[in-house]
Amino acid sequence: MKSRAAARSEDPVDQPGGGGLPGRLGDELRAELIAFRRDLHMHPELGNQEFRTTAAIKDRLEKAGLRPRVLDVGTGLVCDVGEWDGVTPMLALRADIDALPIPDTKVDVPYRSTVPDRAHACGHDVHTTTVLGAGLVLAALDREGLLPNAVRLVFQPAEEVMPGGALSAIESGVLEGVGRIIAVHCDPKVDAGRIGLRVGPITSACDRLEISLDGPGGHTARPHLTTDLVTAAARVAVDVPALLARRVDARSGLVLTWGRLQTGHAPNVVPQHAELSGTVRCLDLNAWRDAADLVHAAVDEVAGMHRAKTVINYVRGVPPVVNDAESVGLLDAAMTERRGSYAIEDTEQSLGGEDFSWYLERVSGAMARLGVRPPGDTRGLDLHRGNFDVDEEAITVGVELFTAAALLAGRS
Repeated sequence: MKSRAAARSEDPVDQPGGGGLPGRLGDELRAELIAFRRDLHMHPELGNQEFRTTAAIKDRLEKAGLRPRVLDVGTGLVCDVGEWDGVTPMLALRADIDALPIPDTKVDVPYRSTVPDRAHACGHDVHTTTVLGAGLVLAALDREGLLPNAVRLVFQPAEEVMPGGALSAIESGVLEGVGRIIAVHCDPKVDAGRIGLRVGPITSACDRLEISLDGPGGHTARPHLTTDLVTAAARVAVDVPALLARRVDARSGLVLTWGRLQTGHAPNVVPQHAELSGTVRCLDLNAWRDAADLVHAAVDEVAGMHRAKTVINYVRGVPPVVNDAESVGLLDAAMTERRGSYAIEDTEQSLGGEDFSWYLERVSGAMARLGVRPPGDTRGLDLHRGNFDVDEEAITVGVELFTAAALLAGRS
């Protein structure tokens, strides 16, 4: 199979589609959406606390004549555009609305976060704005009789909170009547105006691991009478990831990475307690399903060599996001229609976790990488950093991608 780059090089035309799909974003709405995104950016809210964000989305949808419903958990919304016939499966557009507990370190923009130690540093404000914008455009098309099938908007809370707010959204019924769901995620490695697509896994599984080690402490002059928890914790930190690397197929990409190791308070006291915590990430779905048992066994084995008692809290997070080929084809066709195939590039599987995967355990769908890097920018901005920002042209791209996908899906 040729790569997209190779296919483009053989296409002398490579222009946006000529089907004349409606739903282009006008200047007035574009300006409104940029202002909406900036307002969200200035007022970030953590998972399951997105009350202001939920109210802002709800208000704008209602002004467009739509009937959004707040999810059962009290934040997030679901809203249908058009009347569902009760038979034809709907396409759902999903956005996540929560922010991160980190400070916004940008100093040169007027929309910097006004909330201490809170920032939209993962682009969820952009995700939210693109789905809102698509909903407004599709509602206008529906009033003109140009929407071939109802479309569902899903504004999901708590994506950053394991195991993800997608599960509570699903429990609230957001997938009832849905046959396919699509989403975008900001990618600071891709220029604004472009998207990245991939069939198959595009993110990784991500779990949280917390370990407590205990044993009799004592004087550092007599370590032989103690359980040396500092050494035990150090060996668990070093040896468990190495042991796992030899107990799973290397192609599964199973990686344990520590984020915290804490023990002891004085230089001449062997402590009685130590704690480690980190994440387990995995590229392969089947290996992820076995990961908890493998980690438990490896931790007990290493800690046991040092006579440390273990308490292991293995928190299941999210499986990989696995894009199905037909859904990727829909996104490809939609972007080609709007911008031409030159605006599409192949993307790799990342080790990041995304609870969009829970939707794909139940219905088909796909996630695209939405380019947000200003063309020519060399700052190397990345997700989950306080200085993260986007080229707001990405909002227009996301809205037009979603609207084209909805129209094409409704015609199929």
